[in-house]
Amino acid sequence: MRALFINENIGGHATVHAHLRNALVGMDDIDVDIVDVPAPTGGRRFVGAAVPGLGRLDADLQPLRAQLSLSGWVRRELRTRLAPGHGYDVLHVYTGNAALRSAGLLASLPSVVSTDATNATNNYRLPYRQATRFTPRAVRAAQRFERPVYEAASIVIANTGWVASSLRDAYGLGDDKLRVFPFGITRPPGIGSGPAPGTVAPEGLPQLVFVGRQLERKGALRLLRLHQQHLADECELVLVTPENPPPGRNVRVVSDVTVGSGRLWEVLRAAAVFVFPSVIDQAPNAVIEAQAAGLPVVVLDLGAMPEMVPTTVGRVVPPDDDEALVATLRDLVRHPEVRAELGAAGRERFESVYDARVSTRRLVETLGEARELFARREGTSR
Repeated sequence: MRALFINENIGGHATVHAHLRNALVGMDDIDVDIVDVPAPTGGRRFVGAAVPGLGRLDADLQPLRAQLSLSGWVRRELRTRLAPGHGYDVLHVYTGNAALRSAGLLASLPSVVSTDATNATNNYRLPYRQATRFTPRAVRAAQRFERPVYEAASIVIANTGWVASSLRDAYGLGDDKLRVFPFGITRPPGIGSGPAPGTVAPEGLPQLVFVGRQLERKGALRLLRLHQQHLADECELVLVTPENPPPGRNVRVVSDVTVGSGRLWEVLRAAAVFVFPSVIDQAPNAVIEAQAAGLPVVVLDLGAMPEMVPTTVGRVVPPDDDEALVATLRDLVRHPEVRAELGAAGRERFESVYDARVSTRRLVETLGEARELFARREGTSR
């Protein structure tokens, strides 16, 4: 089976694509050409820029304009690659925003669209702007372009049940076309088995670790404040970020983590608890990485977090409840046996659900299913 992959390649999606690429190596039943959408320059950057004043109100349709500009580049690329005699058996696009202007091309061959969010969910959680009373209008405008993409695809993959609900309720997608499974990550070899060492017998104070940027909206500054007020005597807070948070007692910033260096895994394996109190993330790779490292995970009850972090592997707390967050962290800091149990279960969950070798194999099978569905529908329509 020869497949063409179009990768949106924005933010955390670039990490998803990298893990997909690694997992596809060695699969002898699929031959893949991968197109990574380049970063915007020139005209694309101009079209996707915020409008002063209106941008602050979320009334300038900036996210949609950026998506349409990106999808214009994709449409030109697809027209070239899908010229007569192209030889591709199936097309995969991640995410659907990359194909907003290519619905007709998606309908012309077996195609699969995968997504970890819809504009109905994502526009309220953008890291660079706040939702306002104008945001629902922006969502409706985006849906006019999204719906044809989902209708044209042979199969749509939702990476979480939460996104699947949005596709059903806000876009009218039927279960005959919808598949639900996550895309995983590839864990580097040699990081051990079972829970992270820091969950069992940490040297010095137990470490709470946070990973990310956009510190305010991802909850790191709130976490820092609560740590200083209530937990600084009992545990160390490790912030893995390229940004510069305020200093604090028993607070350490790790800024030398680079993609592929292995440094992140060193930090995670030394920690006791992974904490991610973000109000904007929906299904972050960082949570999967923490489970892969054998850490218990603490997140907020938002988006797909509850399904990513069941009670067997971590704790989910109400979004605005500081007391609940502090109490949860204190309980885990004081009970290494609970940390070890949750960390070991999280690692097992990673291996069965989030290992990229497992999820990518399922993706390849879904691409084959799309070919069969397309052939069946084409035969019926004649």
